[in-house]
Amino acid sequence: MSLSTVPAFPLALPVLPCSSPFPLLSFLGLLVALATLAGCASPAPTHKGEAQAAPMASGEVAQSDVNRMATLGMRDNIESLLRLADKLYRRNPAEWRKTSTISRDAALAQLRVAVDTRTPWPELQGKRDIAALSLALGPDFKGDRVAAFIYASADMVVTAHGGKTTYYLTDSLDAQYIYNAARNIEIAVWMLSNRRNAAGQPLLLADEITERERNLSFEREFGKIIGRLDLLSSVLTEKYRRAVITYVQNLLGGTFLQFLPVR
Repeated sequence: MSLSTVPAFPLALPVLPCSSPFPLLSFLGLLVALATLAGCASPAPTHKGEAQAAPMASGEVAQSDVNRMATLGMRDNIESLLRLADKLYRRNPAEWRKTSTISRDAALAQLRVAVDTRTPWPELQGKRDIAALSLALGPDFKGDRVAAFIYASADMVVTAHGGKTTYYLTDSLDAQYIYNAARNIEIAVWMLSNRRNAAGQPLLLADEITERERNLSFEREFGKIIGRLDLLSSVLTEKYRRAVITYVQNLLGGTFLQFLPVR
């Protein structure tokens, strides 16, 4: 979070009265205060990266602020899920070998195409959204569990957004469905951590806390997805409330905020 830019102050310094017992100290104190304010106005540090703006697209003229927020949130959620797929494949290499005998990158590329085009994932037997998620996290699932889990999660999130990944003024989003999607991700993460397969092993190796290592990167990435979904749900709910308040304000303004005659 960047600090607000401090407004520029006049550089003219007050003339110190000759009767002041410490004119030099007062003058130096004022210089220190101005230097401190100038430091607050300096740009935020960027040594850990910079905020990135998406390139301008012609379709943005048909998007409201909420439409744009939902579109960017969907883009970031899909990227988070694919990032999780890469991390899960690294910890569970036997899974990607069920999909591709070439390489992990090839398996990831195949998964990305399926997610982007919403092409049904064969091992999910034609199931979609929460039904696919339940199958992918079933103890008896024999296919590539990483790909099935990530594809089903992405399909569930897209379904909650009305089956679209880009939104315009003519589109409507249901806050409750998006809220439910956030809870579904939480449930899926719990299952991933607590369920065991037929051999008594975790469904997938993810976060790890040992005496030598503390790896919670999976939890952080899932947390980002949940946070984006919850924020969008709250904004959608607020959107309609604010519309009512704005209508009332305009109605009252039309009654009481009248110009007065001047002649």
